[in-house]
Amino acid sequence: MKHYVYIITNKKRGVLYIGKTKRLKTRIYQHKTKAHPTTFSARYNLDKVVYFEQFKTEGEARLKEKQMKKWNRAWKIELIEKTNPDWTDLYEILK
Repeated sequence: MKHYVYIITNKKRGVLYIGKTKRLKTRIYQHKTKAHPTTFSARYNLDKVVYFEQFKTEGEARLKEKQMKKWNRAWKIELIEKTNPDWTDLYEILK
């Protein structure tokens, strides 16, 4: 099964949230619909997926998520802008 690390935001260079999941489209849909209204992402209206990366194992995804959460903000922005310079919501291309 595939595992993913993703970054969501509310706008270009806005608040960032890093998460991991094995069902990426479902998880992003939950963020978009605020299925869990008391979470950080719901509180800050984070519903645009601007980056995601796929991994073969949960362990690899968990390690990458932990690493990225320790990065400074500039590194996270640089990562997003390498592959998504316009900060386009990638939800529609998810499988």
